Amino acid sequence: MFDLSTRAPQHLYDALQLIIPGCDLQAQTLPDTPIKLWLIPPVFPTERLDDEVIRRIWQDTPYWIFCWASGLAMAQWILSEPEHVKDKVVLDFGAGSGVVAIAAKLAGAKRVICCDIDTVSLNACRENARLNQVELEYLDDLYQAEQVDVLLAADVLYDQSNRFFLDEFLKFSQQVWVADSRVKNFSHPRYQKMEQRSATTWPDLDESQEFRNVSFYTTHHVANI
Repeated sequence: MFDLSTRAPQHLYDALQLIIPGCDLQAQTLPDTPIKLWLIPPVFPTERLDDEVIRRIWQDTPYWIFCWASGLAMAQWILSEPEHVKDKVVLDFGAGSGVVAIAAKLAGAKRVICCDIDTVSLNACRENARLNQVELEYLDDLYQAEQVDVLLAADVLYDQSNRFFLDEFLKFSQQVWVADSRVKNFSHPRYQKMEQRSATTWPDLDESQEFRNVSFYTTHHVANI
């Protein structure tokens, strides 16, 4: 599960220290996948989380230090049903740690583009791609993207202000898949709910059960997951 023989990339470690001093990074294999990611330890010293640290976590959330439940569920799905991405050009929006992009590449995608506005997240995607020996492409602005065969977005609707992306995605791909565990009343005329999968954020944040139920929505009518 953990690779303690490999030292975390210094620039990722330094970026983490700015948010959570004293916290480490470990190469961890995700449940039910062959994918490894640089993530914080499953048990980290919460006594270091004083008010200032908690403020920094909320204001400058380092999304890449966790594999969020929706991302894990989407990665597991892609690996179990590779036909959705095989031989296709794929864009992973809000890539975070790059878990979905890595899964797509392992599943046989022709090209995979990680898109994230956060520079450190893109750096984490690069290091995680190296950890899994896959080649990805990187983009910090969706509006610089080309047309792609499939656009994937996991856990990006947590903020109400992000909902407009559901329309924006359609400018870049006719086939969009969204995985989300936060939106209670998802409604959009171009998307339909296909299925639910159960997954936990890794390392496990002991989130309530409702956030472990990941719903999949798509713009294409396809067989159930």
